[in-house]
Amino acid sequence: MGAYMVTGLTGLFSFGQAAFMAVGAYVSAVLVKNFAMPFPLAVLAAVLVGLTAGALVGIPTIRLRRDYISLVTFGFGEAIISVLNNSANITGGAMGLSGIPQYTNFLVVLVSVLVCLFIVVGYKYSKYGRQCLALRSDELAAKSMGINVARLKLTTFLLASVITSYAGVLYGFYTTYVEPGTFGWVVSAEWLIIVFVGGINSLTGAVFATIVLTGLPELLRFASEWRVTIYCVIVLLIINYRQAGIFGEYELSYSSLRQLFRKGAKTA
Repeated sequence: MGAYMVTGLTGLFSFGQAAFMAVGAYVSAVLVKNFAMPFPLAVLAAVLVGLTAGALVGIPTIRLRRDYISLVTFGFGEAIISVLNNSANITGGAMGLSGIPQYTNFLVVLVSVLVCLFIVVGYKYSKYGRQCLALRSDELAAKSMGINVARLKLTTFLLASVITSYAGVLYGFYTTYVEPGTFGWVVSAEWLIIVFVGGINSLTGAVFATIVLTGLPELLRFASEWRVTIYCVIVLLIINYRQAGIFGEYELSYSSLRQLFRKGAKTA
């Protein structure tokens, strides 16, 4: 969802988005495991550190061109991975950090996802979300309409940083183990692919693509030698023949569900 906010709403490309997940996972895990901090306080601290990191990256760079922002976020992500690898006495280095208490479970993750979805949907359909869509379509036109483009980009980027940092907390305390390689730029690139495959204009598409593309490698386990090739071919076919993504601009809503059930009832 963090990647959708950055790319789907503002049109920016963050190749360091997974680094915010690393910040959330490591900060909370170290505070709980090494300093015996209560879990709720560790979550709050991790989110605040993620917000601070987002501000440190966003404030000086948000006025740059989009391609430069991509490079800056890539550099930020690699810097975070380097720090984690070279702080073995705190983070476990390249071997990772193990023995994290399992304070989250499927239900906690599910509720958290629903809450975050509610926040993102609310933001998308708010005044700020509509301004983001105008910004993504034409930045110069958005400026001419009186939209504070820099502030809008920064606000969206910071909110995405908070959500992604919180996702890192959930991940760390669910798997009970984290290591730097899990949060590299490749993961950020995969998130961008998910947004484009699902549909850059559709949060529903992003959620659907996340489920499909995350589960696809497991479904292709029977063809282990060809798994990566098949995965890439599917992604390329979608991008080439469905440029707007699978869902385009479609969003699942209460009214659309009612229409679907009515059609099903008539057919029956």
